[in-house]
Amino acid sequence: MDSMPIGEPISEAEALQRLQQRLDPSLRYYAAWWLGRTRSVHPQAVPLLIAALQETIDTPSDPEALYVARNAARALGKLKAAEAVSTLLQGLDHHDHDLREACSRSLGETGATQALGALRQRLERPGAGCAAQQHGARLQEPCEALLEAIGTLARGRPDQDLCAALLPWSQHGRPQIRSAACRALLQISGETRWGETMLELLQDPEPLVRRGALLDLGATGWRPAAGAIVACRVENSLKLLALRQLLEHPLGSPAPTTVGPGEQELLQLMDGVL
Repeated sequence: MDSMPIGEPISEAEALQRLQQRLDPSLRYYAAWWLGRTRSVHPQAVPLLIAALQETIDTPSDPEALYVARNAARALGKLKAAEAVSTLLQGLDHHDHDLREACSRSLGETGATQALGALRQRLERPGAGCAAQQHGARLQEPCEALLEAIGTLARGRPDQDLCAALLPWSQHGRPQIRSAACRALLQISGETRWGETMLELLQDPEPLVRRGALLDLGATGWRPAAGAIVACRVENSLKLLALRQLLEHPLGSPAPTTVGPGEQELLQLMDGVL
């Protein structure tokens, strides 16, 4: 068996070998992360990751397999594995909150619009968390991840019924969930009022709230946020990430193929941050 420490660099072949073996869960855990982090295109990568996730769905009482499954679910999203959608959907019903969160985000990343119904149903379950306004309470569902995935999948597809379902979450007691809801509502409806609400969160005294709102604004592609992103009191690395998203995925427009005035302005802002 591979005896290399799990934190050292490995090759794609080693990662696949580690994920296949069953003697050391820590090696499988690192391998699943590695395959997602490197965006592996090896033909065995996705089937092995699906198998690691399915193993925990079929045998939910194995805690060591659960850690591997979480990383496998995250990796499948990074690989945009369409063939994993049915397994990720099964993961939404797992008892583990963190695995449901990983599966929710990955469903959004895969672009599987057929998952919208299941994500919304999960969000609207009784007691999911919309009524839990306390900052310290643990929500029964990964509401932030569900909102993000819904916004990603329904982006640019105005749906009044869906927006009405998301609206209560924009008033949630937790600012991170309010931001996620406004992010989704802006992506779906294109209405600037939701972006303006997120701009207010960039001034929050809590650094985690500012970071989350900044990344949410970047994910929407809402370019009027560019100046506020640059001025926000967060790490420059996060500013650059958000500005890059505005540059590459503008809200309401296809990805730019040429450098126009808007792109030039964003590039200048990125140079200033650097």
